[in-house]
Amino acid sequence: MSVVYEIGITKKNNQEIEKKESIEVVASKGIVGDRYFHDFNGDREQITLIESENIDYYNNTFNTKFTYLEFRRNIVTKNIQLNDLVGKTITIGEIKLKVNDLCRPCNNLQNRLGKDNIIKEFLRRGGLRCEILSSGTINIGDKITIST
Repeated sequence: MSVVYEIGITKKNNQEIEKKESIEVVASKGIVGDRYFHDFNGDREQITLIESENIDYYNNTFNTKFTYLEFRRNIVTKNIQLNDLVGKTITIGEIKLKVNDLCRPCNNLQNRLGKDNIIKEFLRRGGLRCEILSSGTINIGDKITIST
């Protein structure tokens, strides 16, 4: 079963991601309390997801111990291949998301983690950028299903 494994947000770009048990999301705006929450938010800035398995692979391959939230995505998933979902709608608990694009790693993340291979290793493993289609709560442990 595909599930939400960890959740994190931050109020400002340069702050650490704060672990949460649940988050409130607002359709077309983002996550309440997150740095990218805006009235007229773009469809790629509202919420991000990443696979825990990709971070585990990196940690095992390069003998590192990065936490899931150090990769600065909002939702860390377990047991789902995210890249296959671009263009589809998924449901997390009761919340519908439209998957719009792959989330590519940036120089800022690579510099923050202090490893010169983050961009290369996470080019197709960096997660997803999604648009929030319905408002409500997302919790750790919520089931993830593919709607269309």
